[in-house]
Amino acid sequence: MNVAVYGRPVIGSQTSFCETVLTILESHKCKVFIHRPYFNFLKNSIKGKYELFDSYEDIKGNVDFLFSIGGDGTLLDTILLIKDSNIPIVGVNAGRLGFLSSVSKENLPLAVESLLKGHYNTEVRTLLRLESNHPLFENDNIALNDFTLMKKETSSMITIHTYLNGEYLNSYWADGLIISTPTGSTGYSLSCGGPIVVPQSESFLITPISPHNLNVRPIVVSDKNVISLEVEGRGQYFMATLDSRSATIDSTYQLAIRRESYCINLVRLSNENFLSTLRNKLNWGLDKRN
Repeated sequence: MNVAVYGRPVIGSQTSFCETVLTILESHKCKVFIHRPYFNFLKNSIKGKYELFDSYEDIKGNVDFLFSIGGDGTLLDTILLIKDSNIPIVGVNAGRLGFLSSVSKENLPLAVESLLKGHYNTEVRTLLRLESNHPLFENDNIALNDFTLMKKETSSMITIHTYLNGEYLNSYWADGLIISTPTGSTGYSLSCGGPIVVPQSESFLITPISPHNLNVRPIVVSDKNVISLEVEGRGQYFMATLDSRSATIDSTYQLAIRRESYCINLVRLSNENFLSTLRNKLNWGLDKRN
């Protein structure tokens, strides 16, 4: 089994955690490819010879799984390495919540054995794609969680004119707007009052951030729609984000969000699914009165 390993250079206990991951993979005779910047961070702490990779082109067709070591933010980074290669992502949680990164240090040996035996499931997750009339995020214009458009250099609210397939929806007077996939429904959108949406729902969520009008609520639309945005405000510049990446734009930008033509696959062990993760990680439906 060929495995690619990705992580963020984080000083602390993650170094020893990654050593454990590599040791377990090697004990099962796996060929390991390590993302070059991550290897440079770890090279004084790990032993052995590893193949290195830099980009999507290096691992497409060459590895069976990509191991993301860290938290959910780290896993979001891997989308740009996977793209349309169909390489399943194994999220190994070295962070806190680990909603997407579901494999813990304790069940890592079992997880590797399950992968070797084929005892696992994959969850298909949709992506969104951002298009703009000016260069923005270049070839990194996809996201697993969400796109956000927010105020940047003023405390005043901004106005975001929003359209579905060219038909006017609303002008949001707010601190910003979140366009999220079902995967992103448990992230920033949820903290702003958006609903939880199951991964298979084929939808987008449009969630305002601190709207001025309290009767403006989050709305769920089909992901067959193209969502177009125009922004204006007292400030000259605004903040646009795709997952953990951000860029500064101005009011001349015209933005469009659509569903990407391909999906990615998240590995789930046989005893895991989206609903059990909701209950275990978000305490969804848990009665605290007892």
